[in-house]
Amino acid sequence: MEALRCESLTKTYQGGGVPVHALRDVSLSFAQGSFTAVTGKSGSGKSTLLHLLSGLDRPTSGSVIYQEHDLARYNDNQLSVLRRRRFGFVFQSYNLVRELTARENILLPVMLDGRKPDEGHLNRIIEVLGIGDRLSHLPGAMSGGQQQRVCIARALANKPAILFADEPTGNLDGKTGREVLTLMRTVSQELGITMILVTHDLGVAEQAERIIRLEDGQVADDSGEGEDSITASGGNFIESEISRNKRSPQCGVAPIETAGVIP
Repeated sequence: MEALRCESLTKTYQGGGVPVHALRDVSLSFAQGSFTAVTGKSGSGKSTLLHLLSGLDRPTSGSVIYQEHDLARYNDNQLSVLRRRRFGFVFQSYNLVRELTARENILLPVMLDGRKPDEGHLNRIIEVLGIGDRLSHLPGAMSGGQQQRVCIARALANKPAILFADEPTGNLDGKTGREVLTLMRTVSQELGITMILVTHDLGVAEQAERIIRLEDGQVADDSGEGEDSITASGGNFIESEISRNKRSPQCGVAPIETAGVIP
């Protein structure tokens, strides 16, 4: 089943009177529950693509279709509600509110939407991410890896259908980055979430089922959807990780009940 698609997506900026083509005639489809990495050199258009797919920016031409609705028909308020309820975001820079505790940051999108948090869902995510002992901490009192885990929890708080990640491991060391990526992938699979990740790191991109490489604003390569590297034996892996998490809050994953999409 298709989760999202774009058709002839183009984005052109006017820089000093000279048009800059950030994205040119890109058409892609993303299957529900899939994990896709978009890679390319700096300036290739990968972040522009993510911003257009997620409704953070509007295309010059072309369309983004979510559940058979063209995002171009949404006004700014409708797009805001869509992003809050159906999309989750994880960025390289964390974007945590410095004056709020980890728990308050996680709850922020739920509260902004005027909804009561699903405590069972939130507690499960917090357990999976191994941040239960950091909920009362301000961002300044947490490591980069812990802050990024809080960001992931915040992105999942509203049970999104699609998780967009822009260089989520860019500010982390190699070991922590791999742990965060493993958590993101496993949690997304357990929840049936579609994940679209932008990265310049080929090592990170290779963890995805599908790799799309952009060059000069166009699709240069598309591996298509490959076989998932986490097999049916992954359940044992998940259970062992949650057991290890009880010993070390820095890592751990566990199965989560499939979450429905919030209407």
